[in-house]
Amino acid sequence: MTHYRIHPIVMGTKQFDMGMMTYQHGYGRSTTIPIYCWYLEGGDQVVIVDTGEMHPVQSEDREQAIGGRIYTFEAGLARHNLNPERIDKVIHTHLHNDHCENDFKCTNAEIFVHPQEMKHIHNPHPLDFRYVPDYLEEVEQNGQIRLVEVDAEIVDGIRVMHTPAHTEGGLTVLVETTAGTAAITGFCVINENFFPPKQIRAMEMEVIPPGTHVNAYEAYDIMVKVKEVADILLPLHEPCFADGRPIP
Repeated sequence: MTHYRIHPIVMGTKQFDMGMMTYQHGYGRSTTIPIYCWYLEGGDQVVIVDTGEMHPVQSEDREQAIGGRIYTFEAGLARHNLNPERIDKVIHTHLHNDHCENDFKCTNAEIFVHPQEMKHIHNPHPLDFRYVPDYLEEVEQNGQIRLVEVDAEIVDGIRVMHTPAHTEGGLTVLVETTAGTAAITGFCVINENFFPPKQIRAMEMEVIPPGTHVNAYEAYDIMVKVKEVADILLPLHEPCFADGRPIP
């Protein structure tokens, strides 16, 4: 089996109330979270997870808040001697705009996404304004979209698991590494969601569901399942990976 090193690359940030990340917890506390593209190094194809923002805010205060540099898509890939045209496969955790704004630059890539995400990007519910069809229009017209409806292997050592916690078509990406299976979560959380503070654990809660979710009960159960199958947890917006150090 192929083993990979995972390179987190910050390609954007968001500033908002912590309650957007941690359901029923942390309201009134401001936070800054990174938006990642993950480069999976190791196979004979160039594979990334998500593509980040097209025009990220690059400021000293935001970089200090997350503890790492913020890159444009091209500059972030260049750190690994890559460019958008060299990408063979893009795997999407989901299609909220901050995870797919640079897809159109990956002109030679197959783009893997759950059918429910395509459904919602074309007909989003008014509550879910984060779906913006413009960012997928070009790659869809070019026939680059590959629908993944069930848990499946994308390439040797990389597979996806349907985890509809944050969105109905969320895909958690399971990556084999020398230190075990790493899970890039298909839902927007940080470490605190998987490892709650003492006062939350005292309420007999193992995890905290995402602040934005499809169904809070199901999201909780999905998180527990991901926690059980992964040796390494990579919450989708956890700042501790913003320094860009490879995993493992």
